[in-house]
Amino acid sequence: MDSFTLLTLGPVVPVIVLTDAGVAPELGAALVAGGIKVLEVTLRTKAALAAIRRLREEVPDAIVGAGTVRNRAHLEAALEAGAQFAVSPGLTPELAAAARGTRVPFIPGVATPSEAMRAEDEGFSVQKLFPAESVGGIKLLQAMASPLPELRFCPTGGIHAGNAGAYLALPNVLAVGGSWLTPEPLIAARDWAAITRLAAEAAALRRNEPHA
Repeated sequence: MDSFTLLTLGPVVPVIVLTDAGVAPELGAALVAGGIKVLEVTLRTKAALAAIRRLREEVPDAIVGAGTVRNRAHLEAALEAGAQFAVSPGLTPELAAAARGTRVPFIPGVATPSEAMRAEDEGFSVQKLFPAESVGGIKLLQAMASPLPELRFCPTGGIHAGNAGAYLALPNVLAVGGSWLTPEPLIAARDWAAITRLAAEAAALRRNEPHA
């Protein structure tokens, strides 16, 4: 599977931050039950790698990836844990080389047209606009569509239920990333039914038919 195909599997990729890997299976099952199966677990906590392992082992219908992958060591650890894709907030030459050496989709973060062009030169035409709202959001994506028509994006950062639909309406957006599907209070309360409802609402968001 390539990055383009991965991001056409659902309109929203939840950005998941977990401090307790023990809740990962139930959380993953709740998201899948709502129709969201591409799950990004960020490497921001000590529990992240264990959470990826638990999700791979216990939620077979999920496609589990690692987020906040910043270097070769992060990427190698994520793959060892079973990550099926990787997402980065940016891109360095070392990380680009490491990512090209894997067989899993890798989505680098970009914030400007120049960064987008460099990422494309490194072989990545599907990119994460990050932090989307802070760097121009919808207006920036609209501005980049004409001079960079071959690029596709997964904007992340400041995306929520209220603006996700507007992003998804853009022809160069395949999916959006966001943390609103997995708020910490609901995870702490183990309110899986509420998370399933949020996932179902996200899965129902409409988007343009993506074109490669």
